[in-house]
Amino acid sequence: MGLKRKMFIVSVALAGVLFGALVVGGVNARLVDAQGSYEELRTFVDVLNVIKKNYVDDVKTKDLLTGAIKGMLAALDPHSGYMTPEAYKDFQVETKGEFGGLGIQIGIKDNVLTVIAPIEDTPAFKAGLKAGDRILKIAGESTKNMAIHDAVSKMRGPKGKSITLSVHREGWPQPKDIVIVRDIIKIKSVKSRMLKDDIGYVKLTQFQEMSADDLSKALKALKEKGMKSIILDLRNDPGGLLNIAVDVAGQFLPPKKLVVYIKGRSGDKVEYFTDGSMTAYTDLPMVVLVNQGSASASEIVAGALKDWNRAVLIGVQTFGKGSVQTLIPLSDGSGLRLTTAKYYTPSGVSIQNVGIAPDITVKLEAKDGKGMPVIREKDLQGHLENENNLEAPAAQEQVPFEVEEKDDLQLQRAIDALKTWEVIDRLNKKAA
Repeated sequence: MGLKRKMFIVSVALAGVLFGALVVGGVNARLVDAQGSYEELRTFVDVLNVIKKNYVDDVKTKDLLTGAIKGMLAALDPHSGYMTPEAYKDFQVETKGEFGGLGIQIGIKDNVLTVIAPIEDTPAFKAGLKAGDRILKIAGESTKNMAIHDAVSKMRGPKGKSITLSVHREGWPQPKDIVIVRDIIKIKSVKSRMLKDDIGYVKLTQFQEMSADDLSKALKALKEKGMKSIILDLRNDPGGLLNIAVDVAGQFLPPKKLVVYIKGRSGDKVEYFTDGSMTAYTDLPMVVLVNQGSASASEIVAGALKDWNRAVLIGVQTFGKGSVQTLIPLSDGSGLRLTTAKYYTPSGVSIQNVGIAPDITVKLEAKDGKGMPVIREKDLQGHLENENNLEAPAAQEQVPFEVEEKDDLQLQRAIDALKTWEVIDRLNKKAA
């Protein structure tokens, strides 16, 4: 009987914030190239026996095999990994949007565990962690050669229990120990409000199980308040569930429109279309805000809306994660997250390691040269290359840690674009 597997997209692992999966079918374990594999496995068994007989301390076989499995997955790409039974169970729970942890996005840069970004209003955010911070130790244990998923497991924990991170930041003479008290991380994935000139503003922070439903409710409420145009803010949204990305895009596109397709090793295509199951706001002028932190599911939505000429994209080049992971449960309750496919925008473009270029580029500059470094897929160790030979974006100057709305040039440009849109539409109607 085949094991059930799940498919999902995720830009980076999050400490206490990991994303879930889309069920797509079954998988059967099989030995590929048995003869060649046997010779290589014999060497592996020889090493295992040598360690068991000669290592200075007694070592459990299970610990050695677990380490070997982690090493295999770590040798692939930054999004593949092994999860212990505990981590696998936590992973499945976290798609609900509520879990115990710190609330930071992390990745590996230059062989060092690095903060991609803290999540707003979480313990990590309140403790002052910033993008680009290097985490050297977790609870006194060195993070050198530590897999992201192990780091995530160590930083998770029950509400009220503290953990110490040894952190180094550019400009600091030496690392600092930062004590953070874990809390229940409740991620509200959809935030909305009305702006001036009847512009509806919706910020999507993650693609969780209920995000499409929450977005539908938010859009309905804004429409009842007189919304005449839309700003969809996908900045710093690290992604999440593939099916939710399709459902989100479906609220701005007509039915039967291709949102994304994926191709794995076999070359077979799996296409995902809008189904018209939710009210679609297809006629309202629309701007999508994107930046270097818009990844994975965010890029799927942005790519679809751009390819179908449904919205104007404003901001800077996106993160560039164009791969899909399959979640495969193992017999002992553990699991693998394995990169099994790449995804493509409706026009057939792979954004892997490149990202999506906005229609209008608007950069947010750090004042006095002090800000956080930009980290994209291309900066992660072991990233997959782009099969279309597209060039990754050039290194960008530092961006601000935080931006007040009055200084948010990207948002202001979006508002200006929609106001101009309304004027042009009015003139066209008069001319007709």
